Amino acid sequence: MTASPALTPAVHRLRLTRRGRAVVAAVIALPLVAGMASFAVLGSNNDAANANDALTTTSFDYVTVQAGETLWGIAEKLAPADDPRDVVTDIVNLNQLASAEVHPGQKLALPSSF
Repeated sequence: MTASPALTPAVHRLRLTRRGRAVVAAVIALPLVAGMASFAVLGSNNDAANANDALTTTSFDYVTVQAGETLWGIAEKLAPADDPRDVVTDIVNLNQLASAEVHPGQKLALPSSF
C-alpha cells in the first residue's frame, strides 16, 4: 500500500525576501546596539566616578627656570646620583612639555621620586 500525496504532510521551508532578511537583521542588531550604547554611556560615567574617587592631592616641589638653565642642569642638581636622561624624561613627562627646551621664568614641577 502506498501513501497518497494528499495524506503526506507537506514540508515547507521558510524563505525570506531581501526585505525580510533586513528586518530580521535589524531586530537582532537593535538590542546589541542599544546595549553597547548604554554600556558606553554608563561605563564612561562610572570610570569618571572611579577616577574622582581615586583622586588624591599630590604636592610637588617646583623650580623656576633661571636664565641660562637647562633641564639637564636642573636634573643634575635634583638627582646627582641618577642618570640625568631619566630625570629629564620624568620632568618633561610630568610637566607635559613638548620638548626639553625651557625658558627663563618657566615654573616646573619636579618628580617626587628624586
